[in-house]
Amino acid sequence: MDRIAIRGLRARGRHGVFDFERHEGQEFVVDVVLGVDTRPAARTDSLTDTVDYGELSSRLVDVIEGEPVNLIETLAQRLADVCLTDPRVVAVDVTVHKPEAPIQHRFDDVSVTISRRRG
Repeated sequence: MDRIAIRGLRARGRHGVFDFERHEGQEFVVDVVLGVDTRPAARTDSLTDTVDYGELSSRLVDVIEGEPVNLIETLAQRLADVCLTDPRVVAVDVTVHKPEAPIQHRFDDVSVTISRRRG
């Protein structure tokens, strides 16, 4: 399985269980790794034969900036669902980072990673 990765995609969202998270929002950072067969694109050298990662990035940002959810687990699932709408994507790993999570201790990152495969 070949992989196409988008790492460090940033957008502001209003996800979280606390009112201030919903009101103020915060930056989320997303990594996606798509499992695809890149041989058709390699043969034709055509964007139409692969995943357009620019277009996919825009769709992912729409989800991050869109309807708020309580948990980053839910956000990760929504992002995975977007990736799997492309029939060329067989599997996807999604990591949602919440670097501004409301934790009362010093930390570098909070993240959730999920792996999903097509049916």
